[in-house]
Amino acid sequence: MVLKTFGWSFAVTAAGLVAAILFGGWTAFGIVAILSILEISLSFDNAVVNAGILKKMNAFWQKIFLTIGILIAVFGMRLVFPVVIVAVSAQMGPIEAVDLALSDKDRYQELVTDAHPSIAAFGGMFLLMIFLDFIFEDREIKWLAWLERPLAKLGKIDMLSVCIALIILLVSAMTFAANAHQHGGTHVDKAETVMLSGIAGLITYMIVGGLSGFFEDKLEEEEEREHEEEEKAVRQGKPRSAVALAGKAAFFMFLYLEVLDASFSFDGVIGAFAITNDIVLMALGLGIGAMYVRSLTVYLVRQGTLDDYVYLEHGAHYAIGALALILLITIQYEIHEIITGLIGVVLIGWSFWSSVRRNKRLAAAEGDTDQKTEVASGV
Repeated sequence: MVLKTFGWSFAVTAAGLVAAILFGGWTAFGIVAILSILEISLSFDNAVVNAGILKKMNAFWQKIFLTIGILIAVFGMRLVFPVVIVAVSAQMGPIEAVDLALSDKDRYQELVTDAHPSIAAFGGMFLLMIFLDFIFEDREIKWLAWLERPLAKLGKIDMLSVCIALIILLVSAMTFAANAHQHGGTHVDKAETVMLSGIAGLITYMIVGGLSGFFEDKLEEEEEREHEEEEKAVRQGKPRSAVALAGKAAFFMFLYLEVLDASFSFDGVIGAFAITNDIVLMALGLGIGAMYVRSLTVYLVRQGTLDDYVYLEHGAHYAIGALALILLITIQYEIHEIITGLIGVVLIGWSFWSSVRRNKRLAAAEGDTDQKTEVASGV
């Protein structure tokens, strides 16, 4: 079962890691491995959400999502999107960007370094909004309760996450302008670039969130309509339909899943720029990670169960927050890729370990309760 579901992912992993070694040696191998782990971890909640929605769809639409959907997710968002970001930021064509990355690494690195402030500001703001909206939401399950409880209370203030994000952006732009080398008005231009790119990242986040909300509302309307039609059929004596959602409801569900998948992809793609500027390594790492996310989605649907490690979502979002701050810091200061990658891995590993400990405590408590019940019954 596991080999059948994850077989293609294992094959892509082996091919991707070998390609990384051939392309850039063991350093490239390490960067691709870290990118793969981060992509899987940051998109873990994506797989859980996908599985929860996908199981409601009929076989046809499930197949559409897992074939056409994977082309959009893997090749569109994880492979093409990083190239587009670099091309737009460095003001060159996508084909030229790929050719330059392969043929003249030094020149490519120089162009990307010049474009890095705008990439970092855009990505930093997008990721920061994901993190802030997560920690300001009052959740039933809390990982770091001492921190998350007061933040959830603060989250009741309207537009707090947007205000904090804009303040952080303003401080980043002013700090960059203050520390930049003054060549005429260059530092002012750079500060303006940081501000404009950061605002673009914030707008992108709000557009993606708006589209997700729109398709979610449409999906709920279609599900409600189908439910009413099913109840009407039962009242008329017709057999109750056991078929999964199809037609318009399934179509809206498919669109909703694609928008969600794209929004989840943003954090992995943009976070990758905090680890490396090399689009080849980025494509390899994110491509491997995306394959596992799809395999995990299929596995969860086929097993009919969702994950028990409840703190992983928290760990992934804290990793997103860390990547956001790192991106903003790298506007002015250089941080080694390995350090950046390990921060995310450590946070996610810590949340996984905490989840395992929680499950053991719950199992032990349940065992004690059963034992006390048996003793009471015996008495």
